[in-house]
Amino acid sequence: MTTTTTATAMRLTRQQRELIARSVADGEAADQTALLRRAVLETATGSIARLPMPATSRRESAWRESLLDGSAIAPGAERVLLEEFVLEPGTGKAIELRAGEILRLEQIEGSQCLDFNAFSLDDYREAFHCGRTRTLHGINPTTGDFLWSAPPRERAMLFILSDSVHCNDVLFPRCSANMYESVHGFREHTNCADIQAEAQREYGLTPDDVHDSFNIFMATEVVDGQQRIRRQDTAPGDHIELLAVMDVLAVPNICGSDVQPTSNFSLKPVRVQRFRASIADLDAVPTIYEYDSQRTPSQFAQPAIRNERRLTRDPQYRPAFEGLPIGVEVEQIELDEETAAAFDELWRGGLSARYAERGDGLRDVLFSWWMASHER
Repeated sequence: MTTTTTATAMRLTRQQRELIARSVADGEAADQTALLRRAVLETATGSIARLPMPATSRRESAWRESLLDGSAIAPGAERVLLEEFVLEPGTGKAIELRAGEILRLEQIEGSQCLDFNAFSLDDYREAFHCGRTRTLHGINPTTGDFLWSAPPRERAMLFILSDSVHCNDVLFPRCSANMYESVHGFREHTNCADIQAEAQREYGLTPDDVHDSFNIFMATEVVDGQQRIRRQDTAPGDHIELLAVMDVLAVPNICGSDVQPTSNFSLKPVRVQRFRASIADLDAVPTIYEYDSQRTPSQFAQPAIRNERRLTRDPQYRPAFEGLPIGVEVEQIELDEETAAAFDELWRGGLSARYAERGDGLRDVLFSWWMASHER
């Protein structure tokens, strides 16, 4: 019996070929052609199997070991309250939160938004990053999600242990003095950028160190591509608990907006508590993984922090970009009759409107399938 095949030319970079080779090595298919067949047929039928991530440098983080090595008070069966105060409107507070400690932020009257910044206590240049967190957990992080630091560190900083209302945001930037003047005509107005800067000043940080906030108790949505702030419905006692998985400087502040629906056109206090976590709290944190690609300053080509603000060119600079040359190669892919027919359906279903070459469409199917099947 003769098997009919269809040849398609597909351009692949060195990195794409490496990814295919890893999948084949992990037993996802016998070879590249079989992997393409699997990608096309599963995509065409809408039955994409979930697969583990290919082997990498991934290893479990030992963040809990420092809590048991005798250098800190070991966690017990119950939480221990270490600190408690009320955060008043117009203010913020920088709090040293050690790994294994919990920061609880609780509504007193209800409907009050908080802005939140976080920095590594060991290196303030490692700070919370909305973009990384948004990529992994969406625009409204909640219970079970992490707050992540920026590339190239990209480490988990805090774990959202509990969240009674699921009303948080990483889409909107902090409000600022200029926003209130340019939009509302205020020469002076309480605002998150300035409140954060003043709270962080206790630790020698400057207004330039304030970063976009984790907006706690802030109701947002996206409608027709436009982000919106909605009124919120948090009540007295509603709370969020953040468990530190590294030593951080945690900086909550009462959002300064009383002329937007952020806090229902009001400014109110919030209760702040710091606890030593219980064993049960720590056990609720899922496994955290570390990777070689989470780079530290010792690996930076330029590890020194600049003292001068004005930028000038380094005459000794020579480009040293990694991963070059990219190396594109054209490969002839043989599709069996069933796979070719399934791909034809996908091609007519939308790929032909995007690509001039069928090989480019086939590459799209392969790597779109790979992303869907290996989704974290």
